[in-house]
Formats: sequence, structure tokens, C-alpha cells
Amino acid sequence: MTAIQKLWEDFELPIRDALHFNDGRSYDLDLDPDAPTGFHVLPPFDLEGTLRNDPSWTSSVDGLAEVDLGREGLLWGGEGSYGSEGFIARLTADRALVWAIFFTESNPFDRIQLSNKRATFSSTSGIDIAVDIDDPRTPVIGILPS
Repeated sequence: MTAIQKLWEDFELPIRDALHFNDGRSYDLDLDPDAPTGFHVLPPFDLEGTLRNDPSWTSSVDGLAEVDLGREGLLWGGEGSYGSEGFIARLTADRALVWAIFFTESNPFDRIQLSNKRATFSSTSGIDIAVDIDDPRTPVIGILPS
């Protein structure tokens, strides 16, 4: 079981602007409201090592918005333990993690718009994050709401 799978069992994510895949891959992110997707994907990092150094550096997450994808699972967005935190995720139909993104300064995500395999998650502070729901590292252009 990967570190992110263990955290997700308790609906927790690391307190770090990052993208995590169920298979253990993690990437740093740079929240950038001026970027076409709302963020930039940075190099990968070792989540297992990070948690060894500080296992308590996690936040509980709770959903505020959901889009049912039928047998393909669901999209989920919401908040962390502190008011400024927000997360977005794709889950399987039984709520196992496919991928999750956590931001420390986005505010909670409370709206999701889906168009084919592209989703826009909107936060309570007006930040929009656009992703390809199959791989959030894939650039998606021209789908942010105006």
C-alpha cells in the first residue's frame, strides 16, 4: 500500500501544494490563477520520505461538491482542516483514490463543471482549476469559465 493510499483511508492529504496518484507518484504544484489550468506541474517528489520526516503534516479533507461519473467513479472537491485549504480528487465508484490535488491557499472547492473528460473546479475565493480527469498533468486549454 502506498503512502497516499494509507492517508486516503482516513481522508487525509499532505499539507503541500501537490498532485498525488494512487500508485504513489507525487508532483509539486504551483498554484497560478493566471495559468490556463490555474496551476503548473513541477517535478515529482518522494512522498514516503516527506512523511517519514514529518508524519503529522497532513490535513483531513471533507467534500463540498461531487460529480457522479457512473461506473467510472466520481469527482470530488472540498476543504481541508484549515480555512485556506482546498482539494480536488477523482475517486473510483467505491471512493478509492485515483488522484488528488491539494492546495494550501486556494480556499475550499465547492463547484465542479464537467465537459467530456475535462473538469473545472471552482473555489470559494474564485480560483478555477481545470484538469483532464484521466490525468491532471495533461494541459487543458480554453475550458475555464469566463
